[in-house]
Amino acid sequence: MAEKKRAATGSAGQAPRESGKFEQQDNFVETVLQVRRVTKVIKGGRRLAFSALVVVGDKEGRVGIASSKSREPAGAISKAFRRARKEMFEVPLYKTTIPYDVQAQHGASNVIIRSASKGTGVIAGGAVRSVLEALGVKDVLAKALGSSNHGNVARATLCALQKLRSAQHIARLRGKDLNELMGEVHVNAQ
Repeated sequence: MAEKKRAATGSAGQAPRESGKFEQQDNFVETVLQVRRVTKVIKGGRRLAFSALVVVGDKEGRVGIASSKSREPAGAISKAFRRARKEMFEVPLYKTTIPYDVQAQHGASNVIIRSASKGTGVIAGGAVRSVLEALGVKDVLAKALGSSNHGNVARATLCALQKLRSAQHIARLRGKDLNELMGEVHVNAQ
């Protein structure tokens, strides 16, 4: 019995790590970043639970992450997917990349995301790559600095993406139309 538990939870009592992509019929890409086994010590012994961190995106400019706990890994993952779908937000994209370079920090994790020319691909690792692929970005350069904790890196990536603004949004904030704004940019560049 104990060997079956050990095999299900990983070696030396570590949490099972799953990283898989699931395509849903509603056109969402769902990726499990991390599943952890959480133990709570109580009077009668130990109480096991599982914590899941997931990313959900539609590959068309919307993305969301969430984490959730449950007594079973499948329950934690499904709860996290539901929560991530509710927390999805829109990110402005420029063709197959992001409009401009952006940097953000969450906890001890720091993420730098740079726009790239067509054909570059997604040059990123770990949680940053999963978030950007779920978002639908095809050409981007990214680097995660500091802590490599999956949760903090994913949240730092979301913070960076939330800083992005489209050219139409900036023009509206300045009270100009897009052609005026683009003319201003070209005049200032020369």
